[in-house]
Amino acid sequence: MTSTQARHQLAQQLQARYDEGEARSIARIVLEELLQLRIVPGDAMLSDHQKTVLATWTERLLEGEPVQYVVGNTHFYGLVFATDARALIPRPETEELVHWVLETHPVGSKRTVLDIGTGSGCIAVTLKKKRPDWALSAVDASEVALQLARENARRLQCAVQFIQQDILDEALWAALGRFDIILSNPPYIPVAERALMPEQVLRFEPEAALFVSDEDPLRFYRAIAQFARQALLPGGQLFYEINEFRAEEVAALLRDGGFEEIVLREDMQGKLRMCRAGRTR
Repeated sequence: MTSTQARHQLAQQLQARYDEGEARSIARIVLEELLQLRIVPGDAMLSDHQKTVLATWTERLLEGEPVQYVVGNTHFYGLVFATDARALIPRPETEELVHWVLETHPVGSKRTVLDIGTGSGCIAVTLKKKRPDWALSAVDASEVALQLARENARRLQCAVQFIQQDILDEALWAALGRFDIILSNPPYIPVAERALMPEQVLRFEPEAALFVSDEDPLRFYRAIAQFARQALLPGGQLFYEINEFRAEEVAALLRDGGFEEIVLREDMQGKLRMCRAGRTR
């Protein structure tokens, strides 16, 4: 079986679950990973082992498992991160948040940075890779997520301090230290919106990293803002990835909390998905 035949066959099978364009995109990713090539020759022949792996991957994909978990990695800001069910799959919106931080703080700057709810470590590791002089720390309540984050830091040869800690536990805040930059992509989807989520997200990605209670959907934003008031150094900045439907609420929360220079920013889809606020005193 050639790579072209395998790709076409997989794309056809996947159309039982995905539309044609997405099925073709997934098939391309699978063949690239299977053959360990960024550009796959059409006449490349699959070995017996590769055919066996492809059959296993196909079965998992037809069950709805995300391709990033099936092949075990994904690309994020030009880097390759290991991915599995221990943490959320890194997403393009988060790449845009990282880019905003990097363009705000150019090469040559030295910063102490804390990533809250690091998951796979994609934010902290990318920032360290792009700004080697920065001191990066990252916290997460999930030890299994931190295991994955540490694996990614090792693979990408980045020195990041990872700490298991629930940011909602105020008693532990003082031990974290003080920072020039605090950023977070916290859980922000109310439980009431579960029905709006794709099936594969609900079945395979960790719920604790996605959902918050309907009674207090800004719970994490509020706690992180309170922490940041204590932990940000003068002139420091707080960056959030946000729920587009609650952008103004997050901005109001920050204004009420004494932050200044609050900026909401759209993603490439024109949705308000990021927020930056400053501590000037």
